[in-house]
Amino acid sequence: MDFSDGDFELREVQKLEGHSDRVWSLAWNPVTAGSSGMLASCSGDKTVRIWQRGPSGSWECSAVLEDTHTRTVRSCAWSPSGTLLATASFDGTTAIWENVGGDFECVTTLEGHENEVKSVAWSASGSLLATCARDKTVWIWEMQPGNEFECVSVLQGHTQDVKMVQWHPFLEVLVSVSYDNSIKVWTEDGDDDDWHCVQTITEASSGHASTVWALSFNSTGDKMATCSDDLTLKLWGTASGISNGIESWQHLSTLSGYHDRTVFSVHWSREGLLASGAADDAIRIFYESRDTDTVDQLSYKMLLKKEKAHEMDVNCVQWNPKEATLLASASDDGTIKIWELSQVSI
Repeated sequence: MDFSDGDFELREVQKLEGHSDRVWSLAWNPVTAGSSGMLASCSGDKTVRIWQRGPSGSWECSAVLEDTHTRTVRSCAWSPSGTLLATASFDGTTAIWENVGGDFECVTTLEGHENEVKSVAWSASGSLLATCARDKTVWIWEMQPGNEFECVSVLQGHTQDVKMVQWHPFLEVLVSVSYDNSIKVWTEDGDDDDWHCVQTITEASSGHASTVWALSFNSTGDKMATCSDDLTLKLWGTASGISNGIESWQHLSTLSGYHDRTVFSVHWSREGLLASGAADDAIRIFYESRDTDTVDQLSYKMLLKKEKAHEMDVNCVQWNPKEATLLASASDDGTIKIWELSQVSI
């Protein structure tokens, strides 16, 4: 699809209601994301909701995961197999839920962080899980037989609250972003089997000037986007997709002047579109521009801005991994919305 040709719109397909507090995070099930799609959402109401698309195409809440977390559930993530869901909470724990025929059971709870767990992410192989917290640490857990998990490394290096962790789409390389304004890249050292920080990106190295809230990799793993309280999105790239896990990320471009409030979420679609959600209640979508006068720099332009996408802050935007034009968003207003990106007919 040529995004430079014609006008596009973000059409609201359905508003999902049920949470009684702000919705913090969303995760599409990677296996059932198609016609029988499944979406997880987590909230300040201490619950996780599972939404399923029915035969008619409408989305319904098929399960409510509750009575496990005692405080806000801040982050949720599906395992690559789509059978396990990890949920991270301000109660200091991460719960692992198993989906057995549509019934979800909490099979284990991971403890160790001193306070609020802010993010959880699975590695591409599904064998590793990463968590991060307000205690300034990142923990790496290895999955054992019988849904057991062992903490194999506690990563210390951030000086403030760690907001998000995300694994590279096919390498065991982990990136964390923090309230300390930095981005850190972590890999395992084969010599001592421990994890180490191999790169720190700060404002001095073209990084952000304020809290970094989120990051997203593109589908091929050679680009990364970050978003911040400094009102910018930044794009990063490597020459060969960090083939050895230690190649440095280089600054490619800064998208500024589009947001006038904190940017909370950024997510890359499989077709290379960037969506962002911010405290101005809007969703923006960017596309890569092929302008010949910017050959030496990656150029992204705004495809559209959806004003008042929600009544309050947009905390999370997530493209569907199988349907490239389907986007989900979550908000402080307690709702989730499903959107369809389409070209406006002339």
